[in-house]
Amino acid sequence: MATTSYQQKKQRLIGEIRSQNDQSPVVLDKSTSNLFRSRHKEKKRRLSVRDLNSVLHLDADKGTVEVEGMTTYQALVDTTLPHGVMPAVVPQLKSITIGGAISGVGIESSSFKYGLVHETIEEMEVLLGDGEVVVCTPENEHRDLFFGLPNSYGTLGYVLKLKAKTVPVKPYVALSHTRYSDPDHYFEALKENCSKDFDFIDGSVFGSNELYITSGRFTDEAPYTSDYTFEHIYYRSIRTNATDYLTTHDYIWRWDTDWFWCSKNLFVQNPIIRRLVGKSRLNSTTYTKVMRWNDRWGLTRMGNRIMGVNKESVIQDVDIPIENAAEFLKFFQEEIRMSPIWICPVRAYRPDVTFGLYPMDPNILYINFGFWGSVRGREKRPPGHYNRKIETKVTELGGIKSLYSDAYFTSEEFWNIYDKRSFEKLKSRYDPTGRFVDLYQKCVLKD
Repeated sequence: MATTSYQQKKQRLIGEIRSQNDQSPVVLDKSTSNLFRSRHKEKKRRLSVRDLNSVLHLDADKGTVEVEGMTTYQALVDTTLPHGVMPAVVPQLKSITIGGAISGVGIESSSFKYGLVHETIEEMEVLLGDGEVVVCTPENEHRDLFFGLPNSYGTLGYVLKLKAKTVPVKPYVALSHTRYSDPDHYFEALKENCSKDFDFIDGSVFGSNELYITSGRFTDEAPYTSDYTFEHIYYRSIRTNATDYLTTHDYIWRWDTDWFWCSKNLFVQNPIIRRLVGKSRLNSTTYTKVMRWNDRWGLTRMGNRIMGVNKESVIQDVDIPIENAAEFLKFFQEEIRMSPIWICPVRAYRPDVTFGLYPMDPNILYINFGFWGSVRGREKRPPGHYNRKIETKVTELGGIKSLYSDAYFTSEEFWNIYDKRSFEKLKSRYDPTGRFVDLYQKCVLKD
């Protein structure tokens, strides 16, 4: 683990940002991104943080790991697992960085116990627009930035280094997949499961009468282990295996091999193509590169025009209070008609605090609905037609959506949800000259 170079990297970034005297907007130059927002290209100052990717110190006994902000979860898990621990919440894809999961929102099947990624962070060093670096903790003079940075997407500052919570693990995870045919009963059972001593809980919806809860527990021994890293596909096993066993490593990355189920869009679920592509390329990093290449060159858009098909990408994660989850699912299945859907329960890990830009009631269990695909049709719709329907329904049901993909809120709608007053207060203290763009501008506007 690197222990000596972080200070040099930090000083380089401080020097770079202070040498830029024209006050043009600053963005990061990084090697990985899991944002799904297409934006018009424009000239901006780019700070290279590609080398800010080291695990600095692991204290397995105290349950903490100190790590640089651009470290991927793949690298972080590879470091922690041999010592019998893992980050308390590990988002689903290997290419996600821990700094990105804080500046955005990170969730996984341990979130019913530990909340979102940013709730498992104990300390952060943040680079501000004037080159100052501040240390933020829940108790110190920068606690407002500590609780304000999550969901800010680099509009307040950049996380250079942080300390995160780890939890003990065992070698294997024992899984049970339980099918339900009624959404009301399904969400009731999901709520009940969240009060039990499981280590992991998530779910998958394949249809209005085919809903699964997957619960997992750590175990020291396993009668067998399944392998979903090459020829076999994890999400298909949910429908056929009532029980299953994975190594803890393979459980953590069970969704990465096929990008949940989205690898089908790249045809690699075909056994022949899968073998030709090869095991080493079946991962979220490869798929993201292909997606960005296609977005840049517009091959899919060209094909749709030739065939006279109108397509709207519907890529979102939304958090709905569990009491309204069945209603949202009914709406989604009637209006959007996309499946499968990922289901993940989440509740506040620290009910005594509020994260201003991603407000969730600490007394409520939320259900995260993850859906990633497109709606096709011959009829031409206004831009964002289906996404707007979803946004309206989410707001109506007291939910909130992540901002890593396209959003279509009006300015008034957006700031009613994402706490304009808190954002402006933080902006005036930590970025008074506007070196970083506005949150609405970055996450909603195309220009």
